[in-house]
Amino acid sequence: MADRQSKWNVSAMPDLSGRTAVVTGANSGIGLVTAGALAGAGAHVVLAVRDEGRGRAAAATLRGSTEVRRLDLADLASVKEFAAGWEGPLDLLVNNAGVMMVPRGRTKDGFETQFGTNHLGHFALTNLLLPHLADRVVTVSSGAHRWPGAAIHFDDLNLERRYNPQRAYSQSKLANLLFTLELQRRLTAAGSPVRALAAHPGWAATNLQSHAASPVTRALMQAGNRLFAQDDRAGALPTLYAAVADLPGASYVGPDGLGELRGAPALVGRSPAASDAEAARRLWTVSEELTGVAFPAAVAGDA
Repeated sequence: MADRQSKWNVSAMPDLSGRTAVVTGANSGIGLVTAGALAGAGAHVVLAVRDEGRGRAAAATLRGSTEVRRLDLADLASVKEFAAGWEGPLDLLVNNAGVMMVPRGRTKDGFETQFGTNHLGHFALTNLLLPHLADRVVTVSSGAHRWPGAAIHFDDLNLERRYNPQRAYSQSKLANLLFTLELQRRLTAAGSPVRALAAHPGWAATNLQSHAASPVTRALMQAGNRLFAQDDRAGALPTLYAAVADLPGASYVGPDGLGELRGAPALVGRSPAASDAEAARRLWTVSEELTGVAFPAAVAGDA
């Protein structure tokens, strides 16, 4: 199996005809590549994007069956509107959208921007769509969950007393992994066949890094993009592998190269903090309180 993983690429995608997928943040970068690969394999792909104009322009570059729907993960009203408008089955949800090391800010609901967008928006979206989901949820995390000091600051989730862009980003990416862990526990307990998985792209050159708050950080990232990064097509492979491979729930996929910066998709490890089941349960409870969205009473295939 390890040999198959090391050689896996888009040419190994199975036929996805008749399946429906939602990809958040699909108008550029890894999200666009992911949407394109899924549509190219036969799936009907919904590009869930904040800017519908940019989304339509992106969809026009793809082959296959696609549509564009508005979704602003930094606005829970938008998340609820998107989910309320969903009809019919959904096979795959790819929680890809995110912001990275941006200046201090708040979402429309008053949450710190990175925690609110990267975690809480996807938390609410996933739970609201779960009654429709038949196969799996893939949430895109990051190696940043391992950064020194990475933690869920339960006493200060909005980082009002200790904000810096790196701390906020690592908290949100750690939250993605804890969310996946607890979501899988709940799905298993409910007897659902739906699987929750996570993936990270390694170091992929996308426009995500261009929004970093610090000019120095942006310059360093641009230099790193030129020297070390893989392109967005390679960066999307872990997400795609998690989306279609027969993997256990709660699996985490990333590049198999040195430092998980680049390479072919493979199962990778996570930090002890990202494996803390008690922290995952606590984060879930807090997230329900903050969003007003809970794990649904009925999910696909529940007992």
